[in-house]
Amino acid sequence: MEIGIEDEMVDMSTSPPSNGSMKIARSNDFGHNNKEFMSKETYLRNRYSEIDIEVDDSIFNQNHPLPIFLKFEDVEYKVRNSQSISNNPVKAMVSKVATQHTVEEDRYKRILKGITGSIGPGEILALMGPSGSGKTTLLRVIGGRLLDNVKGKITYNDVKYTPSVKRRIGFVTQEDVLFPQLTVEETLVFSAFLRLPTNMNKQQKYAKVETTVKELGLERCRHTKIGGGFLKGISGGERKRTSIGYEILVDPSLLLLDEPTSGLDSTSANKLLVTLQGLAKAGRTIITTIHQPSSRIFHMFDKLLLISEGYPIYYGAARETMEYFSSLRFSPEIAMNPAEFLLDMATGEVNDISVPTDIFEDQESTHDPSEAVIKYLQLKYKTLLEPKEKENHRGVNTPEHLQVAIQVKKEWTLSWLDQFVILSKRTYRARCKDYFDKLRLVQALGVALLLGLLWWKSSTNTEAQLRDQVGLAFYICIFWTSSCIFGAVYVFPFEKYYLIKERKADMYRLSVYYVCSTLCDMVAHVFYPTFFMIIVYFMAGFKRTVACFFLTLFVVLLIAITSQGAGELFGAAVMSIKRAGMAASLVLMLFLLTGGYYVQHIPKFMQWLKYLSFMYYGFRLLLKVQYSGDELYDCESKGGCRPLQSSPTFDTVNLKGGLKEVWVMVAMAICFRLLAYFCLRRRIDV
Repeated sequence: MEIGIEDEMVDMSTSPPSNGSMKIARSNDFGHNNKEFMSKETYLRNRYSEIDIEVDDSIFNQNHPLPIFLKFEDVEYKVRNSQSISNNPVKAMVSKVATQHTVEEDRYKRILKGITGSIGPGEILALMGPSGSGKTTLLRVIGGRLLDNVKGKITYNDVKYTPSVKRRIGFVTQEDVLFPQLTVEETLVFSAFLRLPTNMNKQQKYAKVETTVKELGLERCRHTKIGGGFLKGISGGERKRTSIGYEILVDPSLLLLDEPTSGLDSTSANKLLVTLQGLAKAGRTIITTIHQPSSRIFHMFDKLLLISEGYPIYYGAARETMEYFSSLRFSPEIAMNPAEFLLDMATGEVNDISVPTDIFEDQESTHDPSEAVIKYLQLKYKTLLEPKEKENHRGVNTPEHLQVAIQVKKEWTLSWLDQFVILSKRTYRARCKDYFDKLRLVQALGVALLLGLLWWKSSTNTEAQLRDQVGLAFYICIFWTSSCIFGAVYVFPFEKYYLIKERKADMYRLSVYYVCSTLCDMVAHVFYPTFFMIIVYFMAGFKRTVACFFLTLFVVLLIAITSQGAGELFGAAVMSIKRAGMAASLVLMLFLLTGGYYVQHIPKFMQWLKYLSFMYYGFRLLLKVQYSGDELYDCESKGGCRPLQSSPTFDTVNLKGGLKEVWVMVAMAICFRLLAYFCLRRRIDV
């Protein structure tokens, strides 16, 4: 399964007026009282779930997100078991009989096994459990990232998941998917301009970014690049806070975070949780997965859902976990971090923990003590906690105005052209270092000088000299075809995760992204060939006329732009760095062999290949621009002067015309890009 990449929330400024405003009174170990939203009746009132809702006669505060009350009941998720698929039918049948599995069990593996819970605005729910227990899967199911093979009931203000709900959900993945070349401030500014509503002017959007930067404590690193890989940048904690800021800019009602403290030291992790507490106070509903938090962080959570092997063994108030397990006669024999104790419970490892003696008597058929503990805890959850939570779900309904507000359909905040202007600026800013890389400049300059010196003031006086100059023309085609194909083939595979994340957040139309990408990349694919040809053309002794120079430059640029489109097509078709490079190499080899230089007389049954090669048309067009069929050459030979068209070099090329090749290459450049766009749309299926 691919790591899910992010959703977005939309400002509540377009929501309809309500009949009441909501205040949420919440208390935790630190005595926080939050009364910033409103409600009417007790939402959950028992020792494990406490949210009080009161209603005022006023409209929603425009500065706060729409409150979301999340309920999930009997959530199950399964994935296809690839190990069950065997090419050997006899082996598959024997395996099925030996394991005595049903067909359904054999085909699918259950990841989540009936999870129930709820959470309201102003609260933080922690999902805990050992690795592989299903925490991230549950988070993705709640966030709408996984929709297939999901059973159970999930509602947001008593409304099922819809595209309008999607835009009110923020998702922060464990991996921080941010453009490394942009600074912290640039990342947030571009996000704000793409995602905030049009009724906010530029000053208000900048003010929103400024507020977010201060709220998350990013003032010191605001002008530092994000970095990553071999590029130095901000620290891990700052990068995580930037990822959170990226999502909260649009005031998400439901914020989901996957292992936000992973890789952070205890101080940075604590600061991050304090930040999340502040976000929750503003009326957001926050759910986070966490592996093994410190004691201080553990007591910052309002609710806790403990998962073991996809099955819940505790759900309720975080501060009452130890009391609950003590009531089941599980207690640590030594001083122990509550989170460490809970993970031991979830894995069934009861070293230094006192356990009830009747567990192993009730589980006579189980030889593994860990499995006996887990089954006992699952049974207790099923009988003690789950019925109460389900009763709370049925007993309380979300106010009607909140149900209506969350279903308000959100259109694009910006027009196509506005998105294009903003995204093109960001694309250029993120890639400009690659466009004007010193190595690329040295490569173009070095190859140009080398070719100019090798073909210094070449001529067409003899057949051998003519063949040499034609060889130079073909090498120019090869060089810029390969450079532009490999310069474009890796773009989409490299940006795959950024694109998936932002498309899931509905930041922009895919067509806008593609047009911005291809046009910005065209800067380099035009600049370097032009720089290259200015040097080579005059050193190599090509025709020194203004018209011939610019026509030759036009042909080389046409080859470069068509090659760029082909590279984008290969990259979008496979979306894999390794496979994209391999596909580009194979196709490039095919283009070289059928380009019309190495093999001029191709067998009839293979001739169709050359018509697929844009290098074939580009090379022919370059020859037609540079040479005239009526031009005389080889005048010092015994036979006297001959027209160029009679040369064996041009046996298969008619040096007259050229418009046909131009239109074919233009059509290829357009078709490659259209196919690349449709491949990209198919691969980025959100």
